[in-house]
Amino acid sequence: MSILTRTRRSLALVFTIFLAALVAACGGNIPPLAEAPSQPPQYRIVAGDKMRITVLDEEQLSGEHTVTSEGDISFPLLGDLEAAGKTIGEFRDGLLQRLSPSYLVDPRISVEILNYRPVYVLGEVSRAGEFDYAAELTATQAIALAGGYTYRADRSRIFVRRAGEQQEVTYELRSDRAVYLSPGDTIRVGERYF
Repeated sequence: MSILTRTRRSLALVFTIFLAALVAACGGNIPPLAEAPSQPPQYRIVAGDKMRITVLDEEQLSGEHTVTSEGDISFPLLGDLEAAGKTIGEFRDGLLQRLSPSYLVDPRISVEILNYRPVYVLGEVSRAGEFDYAAELTATQAIALAGGYTYRADRSRIFVRRAGEQQEVTYELRSDRAVYLSPGDTIRVGERYF
């Protein structure tokens, strides 16, 4: 075997080992893969949320309320009502049951969240930072709010740390399924290597 052939094989072997080490090093830092839910998550009320409760034709019962650090609100006639951890529908239904029929006959109630916790977009985007949450916000929309991808961005996946969780998970970005966000979530757009 000639020296040239041995040199080529040696270089090919060194390159293969280097490439395998690079892929292993990159792959070792990727958070676990998660499947994106097919529906937007139901929002659950948390401490600090500001809500508007409207009771039709009952101005003295209608108004804005802030959820306390204990997770409740103070409501006229009823006192403290637990709100944290419930969906808006669950809270409204509970309020309806408490008001009817003892205080009101067939009450009509609407509940809306006035301010949500923001979402955070980091990494390879034009303007990383904090952005206002809107109902059914997707990761793609949040990235657009952050000015879009940089030229170094990996557009095939994102890393999300859900509010209250300690670890990120990986979501593959696909055109047939959106990655829905919740208030307080943090999105990180990684850098592509090749």
